[in-house]
Amino acid sequence: MEPARSAVGLSVREAVHILQSSEDDGRVLSALESLQHYLRGTGEPALPGEQEEFAAKHFAAVLRCLVGRLSPRWLQLSPCDRLEQLWDSFFLEGPADQAFLVLMEAIEGTAGPSFRLMKMAQLLARFLSEGRVAALMEEQCRPQMKPGFPLLQETLLSKVVSLPDHLGNHLQKDNLAQFFPQNYFPLLGEEAVRALQSVVDSLRGGLHCSVSFVSRVLGKVCIQGRHKEILGRLVPQLTALTQGSCLWQRVCWHLVEQVPDGAMEAVLTGLVEATPGPEVLSRLLGNLVVKNKKAQFVMTRKLLFMQYRCTTPMLQSLLGYLAMDSQRRPLLIQALKELLETWGSSSAVRHTPLAQQRYVSMAVLICLAHLGEPELRDSREELLASMMAGVKCRLDSSLPAVRRLGMIVAEVISTRIHPEGPPLRFQYEDDELSREMLALATPWPAGDSPLEARGSSLDPVVAETPAETMKGSVPPAQLQGSDSELDSDDDFIPYDMSGDKELKSSKAPQYVRDCMEALTTFEDKDMERWEAALKALEGLVRRNPEATREVSVELARVLLHLEERTCVAGFEELRQRALVAVTVTDPAQVAEHLTSQFYALNYSLRQRMDILDVLTLAAQELSRPGRLGRSPQHSSLGPGTQCSPALTASQFGSVMVPDWRVVVENRIRSKTRHFSKGSPWQEPAGGPNEFASVAGCFFFPLIHHFDRPLVTFDLLGDDQLVLGRLTHTLGALMYLAVNTTVSWKVGISGPATSPSPLQSEGFIQVFALMACVALPVGGGDGHGHGPGALHT
Repeated sequence: MEPARSAVGLSVREAVHILQSSEDDGRVLSALESLQHYLRGTGEPALPGEQEEFAAKHFAAVLRCLVGRLSPRWLQLSPCDRLEQLWDSFFLEGPADQAFLVLMEAIEGTAGPSFRLMKMAQLLARFLSEGRVAALMEEQCRPQMKPGFPLLQETLLSKVVSLPDHLGNHLQKDNLAQFFPQNYFPLLGEEAVRALQSVVDSLRGGLHCSVSFVSRVLGKVCIQGRHKEILGRLVPQLTALTQGSCLWQRVCWHLVEQVPDGAMEAVLTGLVEATPGPEVLSRLLGNLVVKNKKAQFVMTRKLLFMQYRCTTPMLQSLLGYLAMDSQRRPLLIQALKELLETWGSSSAVRHTPLAQQRYVSMAVLICLAHLGEPELRDSREELLASMMAGVKCRLDSSLPAVRRLGMIVAEVISTRIHPEGPPLRFQYEDDELSREMLALATPWPAGDSPLEARGSSLDPVVAETPAETMKGSVPPAQLQGSDSELDSDDDFIPYDMSGDKELKSSKAPQYVRDCMEALTTFEDKDMERWEAALKALEGLVRRNPEATREVSVELARVLLHLEERTCVAGFEELRQRALVAVTVTDPAQVAEHLTSQFYALNYSLRQRMDILDVLTLAAQELSRPGRLGRSPQHSSLGPGTQCSPALTASQFGSVMVPDWRVVVENRIRSKTRHFSKGSPWQEPAGGPNEFASVAGCFFFPLIHHFDRPLVTFDLLGDDQLVLGRLTHTLGALMYLAVNTTVSWKVGISGPATSPSPLQSEGFIQVFALMACVALPVGGGDGHGHGPGALHT
């Protein structure tokens, strides 16, 4: 054999030298034909030993030589395309693994678009279409004793799976359709089936084979997210092939068993999604969940508890697969116990989304449909305890969908686990979801399961739906009587509940400090106390000014940072009115705190504009004439509007009969004609302006730092919206301070410590214009009264 091998080496060396140096078409064709003599499947093949030596030692070097000589001029040496045909035959007829690697190496080594790149890409497309990938996989499935075989397999695995990415990067706009992922991976699935068919034929012939390479290809493709493409072609063909062949079933079992652990989840998820039912899944997987711990974790834990993306058919296939064999049924019972434990967890009810709760509920019903009464009887106490805990948690939920899930599952569980007892009945809406879930709970017919004892183990009563069982357990007379009673309820007159008031467990606080404590120590159980404190705070502040002044700054800080914890109506208005009341009660200290916080760090733009609004409304209220000696009214009526006794009585809900004098005066007034009429309201009474003494506390700190940018706040930069509101507030404060002793400082000189461009006469006019145009932020009545009006 050694002389023959040496002869092969000499012949190959001479032919390669001719190919690299000669431009004579005759010599080149003769050299190629002499090399083709060593390929398998040719007309006059060489001896088997020579073919093995050529394939193992010289074939890759010959292919690289052919790639190096590839050019339009070199291919045109032969006028009848004979040279190109011979050139292609080496890649399409020789060892598929080496030809594939050399093609990929040549494509990746070619820089930029060229004739060589497109020629190699077209040849690779022919390589795929002529089934050479299947030949490549078949070669890897045979026993190999080569020293570098594991490294060769790793390289092939990487190139085969990532071929669309490599070709897309190199060909870019010139990429061929065969290399698109949506076309390549279905083709790869068909090639895998052909490789498996070769393995089956070899096993029937008594030869040893391994499917580990095909398993690794399948796992890596599924990890990349292409399980739908490859399994869409692989699963239908394997379903037909395993229908009546035990050998094909064993090959499929080994195919999935040898998938690496890192890819097991992706492969099993894809198979559960692609298989049409539990019978097919059982044929493809066998008892994989019993043998492989990773597969058991994925099938009984990951897909049931940690994910909820499986559809209802996928759940039926998965749980039906566990019920198809006696060795797998203990896993189904254990899964049911864990599902019910999760279903009965109060933490899961509160913190898991509704879709996941529905998913777990459906899984529980499907498990119950697959288990018989003898299997459920052994775990009756444990299952009933979990059911009762879950029903309690779900009936306490505020979501109707969660309560309905609890009712449906509780009815089914009680009927299946405790069929001899009274049925559990709930009233819920009969919609598509409830009908679907009740259909899932219906036990499968005995013919759909391979277990012969399945039909005898099921109680005949269980074959009915829970609704039918409950209806059949009640006497007809009792049902008829309940219908008549329900019909008789229509004759009753509904009770008038329009005047009812909501009863609350917590009373409103009576002191300002209690309100502040309730607003700062908020808990879930004190929601009503928090709302009551917020609603009562303004009235308490205005009724108790002395107590308010003791905690005014702290209370203003609490209100400024207060966030809406519940869905209380008018939260922003209640908070603003409380802040205004605190500022009016202790204007000097609260205004100093609010103006200092306006330029402080870690405040949002919304909080800064709230400060400006509160200062404006408080200044309006302080400057209002006649404010002393009366409590402010938050109504649309002005302070000078006169109300008749009849109007006053109706306003406060009194049933007092109007005085006869009022009735007579109203009649006389309605019958009398007047040619001219005076003002219908009296002029507001004069009084000291409370805003005069604190106007500087409102104005000067606001204008002090407007031109100094902070880390998170820049009035002259990105925060020009707040600058507009600040200008409006300064104009309002200057307008409200007119005719006071501090007005000349506000309008002319400004703060002595901070001269600024705002002291010019033009900017003062802007202030006044802003005040006249946009001042009524609080809303007046249009007649110069109310919280949004100004009085000079």
